[in-house]
Amino acid sequence: MEDKRNIPIIEWEHLDKKKFYVFGVCMTMMIRVSVYPFTLIRTRLQVQKGKSLYNGTFDAFVKILRAEGAAGLYRGFLVNTFTLISGQCYVTTYELTRKYVSKYNNSNVVKSLVAGGSASLVAQSITVPIDVVSQHLMMQREGESMGRFKVRYQNCKRNVVFGQTKDILVQIFNADGLRGFYRGYVASLLTYIPNSAVWWPFYHFYAEQLSRLTPKDCPHLLLQAISGPLAAATASTLTNPMDVIRARVQVEGKSSIILTFKQLMAEEGPWGLTKGLSARIISATPSTIVIVVGYETLKKLSLRPELVDSRHW
Repeated sequence: MEDKRNIPIIEWEHLDKKKFYVFGVCMTMMIRVSVYPFTLIRTRLQVQKGKSLYNGTFDAFVKILRAEGAAGLYRGFLVNTFTLISGQCYVTTYELTRKYVSKYNNSNVVKSLVAGGSASLVAQSITVPIDVVSQHLMMQREGESMGRFKVRYQNCKRNVVFGQTKDILVQIFNADGLRGFYRGYVASLLTYIPNSAVWWPFYHFYAEQLSRLTPKDCPHLLLQAISGPLAAATASTLTNPMDVIRARVQVEGKSSIILTFKQLMAEEGPWGLTKGLSARIISATPSTIVIVVGYETLKKLSLRPELVDSRHW
């Protein structure tokens, strides 16, 4: 019965680091391609005033596809791929912090809470400038922009891919200097550190609870694949209000989290804090399944050779 309740966890010291990073980059890229359209939709829903453009996630998906084509759902994607770097920093920090905390506390919840928050702090320091640029590119609609900056369209095809990014970079720098690339940094930390810190403990909590409710021969990977989306939905619901404020601070160029919150409440009331939540959960569900199954499989594939047959994973 004890074996049934304890899902084995592969720790940092069990991994072949070279395999871990190579497989990790490939896995992360596949996930980004699959969920990016919903990331774009979530951001547009959070930034729009009321329901001035879109009535919801599905409505936004259909309208963007009709007006801008499939490419419209991937605006800013190339810039966003640079977050692959922060993704690898995230998992490295997470695993190393778990290892460090285990010297003082062996509780899986404590290790996950501290490691998740620390990993998000490191990742966001790298991600925020990339997010600021990619979000302004997400806001570009045909002939207009939902954000502060509007890209100057030209007929040159090369400009569509690289020129727009350069144009946004120049406009951000001219308007705000280098600080402009870290606009919303505090709001990002207040969003993603709690999100990450909450996600991991809930993930392990749901996995452990499911393992007690399911037959003994139920595959651990299946339980983890169910636990991931449940944890993501929980964390997304708890942190979405701050995520809405973060998006507005970064895209609209606001300087105060408190004033942005007050303005949002005055204009749209408490429901304004739920904007983009369904898109966030929709994008989180498939991506989390892939992340969990992929991450757990990735760690199994990355086991040091001498541990492959010597332990039961």
